[in-house]
Amino acid sequence: MSATSNIAVFLKKESIEQRVRELADMINRDFQGQEVILVGVLNGSFIFCADLIRHLTIPTQIEFVSISSYEGTESTGQVSFRLDVKQSLVGKNVILVEDIVDTGLTISFLLKHMKLKNVKSLKLCSLLLKRSRLKVEVPIDYLGFEIEDKFVIGYGLDFDGHYRELPYIGVYGE
Repeated sequence: MSATSNIAVFLKKESIEQRVRELADMINRDFQGQEVILVGVLNGSFIFCADLIRHLTIPTQIEFVSISSYEGTESTGQVSFRLDVKQSLVGKNVILVEDIVDTGLTISFLLKHMKLKNVKSLKLCSLLLKRSRLKVEVPIDYLGFEIEDKFVIGYGLDFDGHYRELPYIGVYGE
């Protein structure tokens, strides 16, 4: 599955790079003089996390979690937990890093889970938001782009495991 002829560029690489720098600047300002732990939500956020952490100037650690509510292109509504953080988050500043907030169900589950770890502060950084599909409102502290209801791939987002490597975000099937 490597043909990209059925993919329309939605967000150019340069636009994404610029916005990631802006998000990092906001986080650097908000947490000046403090350490944060980024918690990336696998698999989709790994590229976003890598780019974001390169622009942070504050002390930063990174952890990953793996949960899912998707099969193919549709949310199942059921959250399955696969991997949790390894270190204690008690008293720590935590920023969840998500690729896309769609229904809000998965990230809402994860926010509740992280609060149970007695963190000092908990923020959400999402590259994308599809507001029209939200079933649960979630507070996004650092948002890259709000997008319309299209199935997007690239920059870590996938279609059945494919297209994550694209340097831009595209719309599949257009």
